[in-house]
Amino acid sequence: MSGLPRRLATANGRAASLVLGRRLPGVQPRRLVIDTSYSAHFMDFKGSSIASSMKKLVVTELSPRFREAVSARTAPVPTPGDAELLVRNRFVGINASDINYSAGRYDPSVKPPFDVGFEGIGEVVGLGLSASSRFTVGDAVAYFSSGAFAEYTVVPAKESVPVPSAKPEFLALLVSGATAYIALKRLGDLAKGETVLVTAAAGGTGQFAVQFAKRAGCHVIGTCSSDEKAGFLKSIGCDRPINYAKEDLAETLRKEYPKGVDVVYESVGGSVLELAVNRLANKGRLIVIGFISGYQSASGIPPFRGDTLPVKLLQKSASVRGFFLPHFLGDYREALSSMMQMFAKGELVCKVDCGEMEQEGRFVGLESVFRAVDYMYVGKNLGKVVVEVTPAAVSNSVRIPEARPATQKLMERRMPTDVRTNSAHPSAPAPDCELGVPTISRRGPRLASPRLASASLLGAYLYRR
Repeated sequence: MSGLPRRLATANGRAASLVLGRRLPGVQPRRLVIDTSYSAHFMDFKGSSIASSMKKLVVTELSPRFREAVSARTAPVPTPGDAELLVRNRFVGINASDINYSAGRYDPSVKPPFDVGFEGIGEVVGLGLSASSRFTVGDAVAYFSSGAFAEYTVVPAKESVPVPSAKPEFLALLVSGATAYIALKRLGDLAKGETVLVTAAAGGTGQFAVQFAKRAGCHVIGTCSSDEKAGFLKSIGCDRPINYAKEDLAETLRKEYPKGVDVVYESVGGSVLELAVNRLANKGRLIVIGFISGYQSASGIPPFRGDTLPVKLLQKSASVRGFFLPHFLGDYREALSSMMQMFAKGELVCKVDCGEMEQEGRFVGLESVFRAVDYMYVGKNLGKVVVEVTPAAVSNSVRIPEARPATQKLMERRMPTDVRTNSAHPSAPAPDCELGVPTISRRGPRLASPRLASASLLGAYLYRR
């Protein structure tokens, strides 16, 4: 065989061929052609509903003023690598720290332009060969990764979380829920009968802190800015909502809780942080998860009079503990698994706010991210702020391109029955072009692993991974 001619093309979409046998007089050599154009990634710009270009938000200037720092751009839809997924974002989450990121506070070495957004949920529309062992086109996934503020995002498969459906409630768990769950578990040391104060309790993460503290058997106090929010807090188990627009917070705590509070879950900073320190009980624990009142300033830090802090902590054997989610990623999978199971059983409320009551309407489309950030910073939100990036009508269907006859049978063995994939084509037409193919349900059999049918199964799956 060493003398036989061989030719194998690289696996970048060109056909690979192997010529077998010597040329004999009057006989053409037998030539077997194996098309491996599908093997780099499973996606098809021409035949599916994947666009050739997309909108995304990019930080072009470092600033805590989100509208000044970020601009919308059009870019080619990226192609996933071998172990990556291409996700069409259905919803993206808004976080107070988005403006810290746009101001370059997390990593000063990163210079503009760079992508922005921390979390998204949507459907897999393309994936690499290795990633296909656990995912398939049409799967709903959530992720906690940078670059979420885009119509499409490439995400490492190992960082993607399979979810029963692309509902925004699951999105609320990724950062907001996980922060509350892990912070209270690792730093709160909650004991039954203790008193827990949650500031900004009706917000994205506060709502979860209230529920987790209540599940631990604690008496929960929650601060908020309206009667509507106070009503919501009561509905999720908060024992004493305090509407600071009507009640003096310091006076209320002094009169009703003269012995102080055992744990504080604090996200506001400034004067609220000072008040929380002063109201700590003996051996009290104050968990700082943020200080949103200062994020829009030049320094990002609200004023805090801490000259006497060491004395106050010493006198009460109290402590102040900081929490930053990326430092606790070892706890993340267990936290997400537990929350998913609670949500599936109806034991956890995930309140999301899509701006339904806004005068300009719901947060729909990527450009609505700007409005959503403003909305959160004026304190209007009730629950987790989310933006609907892609309407359901676009996300819930995939088109079937006509497969080439030479590869039809091979592709049917490798791919779901409702998707036929070829190599990606960056210059392919947008999905609204007429291709003469029907639109059908996106669901089909998995490539390797069984589909998760419920959130409870999802929890077990996450725990085993």
